[in-house]
Amino acid sequence: MKSSNSPLSVAAQFSDEYWMEAALARAATAQSLGEVPVGAVVVANNQIIGEGWNTPIRDHDPSAHAEMQAIRMAARHQQNYRLVGATLYVTLEPCPMCAGAIVHARLDRVVYGATDLKTGAAGSAMQLLNHAQLNHQPAITAGILHSQCSQVVSAFFAQRRAQIKAAKKARKAHGAD
Repeated sequence: MKSSNSPLSVAAQFSDEYWMEAALARAATAQSLGEVPVGAVVVANNQIIGEGWNTPIRDHDPSAHAEMQAIRMAARHQQNYRLVGATLYVTLEPCPMCAGAIVHARLDRVVYGATDLKTGAAGSAMQLLNHAQLNHQPAITAGILHSQCSQVVSAFFAQRRAQIKAAKKARKAHGAD
């Protein structure tokens, strides 16, 4: 995070693609830890105030999603659980748990890259972020750097499937000896 007197604070407004690249860098951190490669940043006043990457396996914490980590850090940075005026950039469409945190934090906007057809709560599997019964509905922008974000997740799961297949083959061959 940059301090309020850094050059970044007076720079021109950065694009959604710029901030999604920052989220992709955090996804790479998750992948290096053997986690599902999802990354997130919370941006306010043209600077990152929170960042996160998936760590539920490492931390033994089912709530340790990238979005949750970034929102927690941003709230501590702002010294406020409300993040009015902030935007969350995340490489994968938020799940229902993260959607709940987004609504409670009152984030103005959510920008995501890849859709999640199984658990996406911003319209792919269900629509929680803009549910009419909720008292806050953030603006949603989908598909920013979609190819890059989708490729990172797809490649991770392809590698994971190949590892599982190889392990099964090795067990089978070892059992045949």
